[in-house]
Amino acid sequence: MLKELGETVMKVLEERFKAYDRSKRPTLKAGMGPIAHAKGTTFRVWAPNAQEVFVVGEFNQWQDSANPLTLEGDGYWATDVAGAKPGQEYKYLIVNGEQRLYRLDPYSRQVTSTVGNSIIHDPSFDWGDTEGYQSPAWNELVIYEMHVGTFNPVGDGVGTFQRAAKKLPYLRELGVNAVQLMPPMEFPGGRSWGYNLALPFAVETDYGGMIGFKQFVKAAHSHGIAVILDVVYNHLGPSDLDLWRFDGWSEGDGGGIYFYNDHRGETPWGHTRPDYGRPEVRQMLRDNALMWLNEYRVDGLRWDATAYIRNVQGNDNEPANDLPDGWNLMQWINEEVREFAPNQLTIAEDLKGNEWLVKDTGAGGAGFGAQWDPNFVHPVRTAVITNDDAFRDMESVKNALNFRYNGDAFKRVVYTESHDEVANGKARVPEEIWPGDSHNWFAKKRSTLGAVLVFTAPGIPMLFQGQEFLEDKWFTDTEPLDWGQAKEMEGIIYLYRDLMRLRRNADGVSKGLTGQQIHVYHVNQNDKVIAFHRWSNGGPGDSVVVVMNMTNKTLTDYTIGFPAAGLWSLRFDSHAAAYSPDYEGQVSGDVQAEQGEYDGQPAHGTVAMGPYSGLIFSQSPG
Repeated sequence: MLKELGETVMKVLEERFKAYDRSKRPTLKAGMGPIAHAKGTTFRVWAPNAQEVFVVGEFNQWQDSANPLTLEGDGYWATDVAGAKPGQEYKYLIVNGEQRLYRLDPYSRQVTSTVGNSIIHDPSFDWGDTEGYQSPAWNELVIYEMHVGTFNPVGDGVGTFQRAAKKLPYLRELGVNAVQLMPPMEFPGGRSWGYNLALPFAVETDYGGMIGFKQFVKAAHSHGIAVILDVVYNHLGPSDLDLWRFDGWSEGDGGGIYFYNDHRGETPWGHTRPDYGRPEVRQMLRDNALMWLNEYRVDGLRWDATAYIRNVQGNDNEPANDLPDGWNLMQWINEEVREFAPNQLTIAEDLKGNEWLVKDTGAGGAGFGAQWDPNFVHPVRTAVITNDDAFRDMESVKNALNFRYNGDAFKRVVYTESHDEVANGKARVPEEIWPGDSHNWFAKKRSTLGAVLVFTAPGIPMLFQGQEFLEDKWFTDTEPLDWGQAKEMEGIIYLYRDLMRLRRNADGVSKGLTGQQIHVYHVNQNDKVIAFHRWSNGGPGDSVVVVMNMTNKTLTDYTIGFPAAGLWSLRFDSHAAAYSPDYEGQVSGDVQAEQGEYDGQPAHGTVAMGPYSGLIFSQSPG
């Protein structure tokens, strides 16, 4: 039913584009926005309440009436301008009664600014030897969330795609194989988190625009790094928003054709929720999603705040405020992604723990591949931030490790830091542990306990930019990453690197960390110790045992169960001296497990653990 609805919408819109008598304009092309071709450019815009529409620009010396658009039907206007070419600036002039409205093209790929002009773009781009790039399998992804504007700027300037690309070799060596970009769509000014986008199809000019972004994706792919893009469909703007009352029509205080004009338009960010029930708006959002995947070749989309697409207040179990059209829109776009970009991952940031987000659309779900998991981040952050060991709840850690959606470990993204978790009244994990001194021993030890859990838990692991060198305080779009700390915290970077290497099974001794299975078989609430078994198929080179000591004391001669007898090699110890000069008294080592049931396991062995440390063991294959 859903697929048939989507196909119907597509056919209706295609017929509208074909309805115009092309015998009079043989070069008129199908599609929205500016479509450059050999003889000129076709312009098409949706303005159902306009009496007249003109395109004005450099190609006609900005004459208002030189190039009128013809009404094709159902509010679509189009014309072809001979000689109009990529690089030239333009705007639409929309006439509605006494209103003469100069508007940016909603489908603009390039603009001079949010208050400037649209630019005819050239869609061609040389992807070189990255043409055949394939994103890593979902169970092998390690995601690094990045904000282009603060990641690697020069001096007091705003970061750019070009500057960010210079750090891709660093990320590759770290073990990252996917970057997730906070929204780089055109927003007012040059500094923003990106969630106040004014033009959903255009790329932020200060970051490098359309070409800069394509060059970044190409560079990332050449380093074996996938690109996941943050998209915002729960609201638009609210400032510098040309889509607001675009063709002069609105109801009450509403925003006109692109928005709900009643209470459904209200969001925490303004009265600017798109009207998910209008076919033309639905089509625009669908076109936008597929544009990033096809034209920019990104490898996945992370949808911002999906709770506000499916409910006016962003709530569960509140039928009065539900938005069925929003739910249906998510289903439709996810089905379109599966059809036209089947290997690309869509991630929901819903944060309600609602399993229906990641159920198949055929079962009534929204069809996302994964979602950010509040059932991991909140209990794990609490566990590592809590100052008094006595109040560290190991059962909540166990529950965080075990949680999954629809029985699939990789339907969730697990993390301790994200742009939301390190701002808005919250700070970086080391800063939360020890305010004002995020590099002290306790901040290092307990924040990296969280990292061990992120990279050994079932799920898709994610870290936020700078987390790997204990960036302090909180995230803001005006403060760049302090790369000087990367040198100071070089040992902690090595710790993260070693964790990622194991998570991705780079040495062939930890395949279990890419698998579905987990058994948390040892939980000691008194000594704050937890141990669990991770595996894919099981056996040497596959099965991994993780042991966490979450208290400030060294434990020796501590017995736990093991899945098999024999030598279990210590692959990782977060207390290793190589990670920090003040990590003293390393006691951990390999374990010779003996037959004999313990913790419900067929074998047992004795481990020793430094304070606040995580250990990873596995058996060598062969």
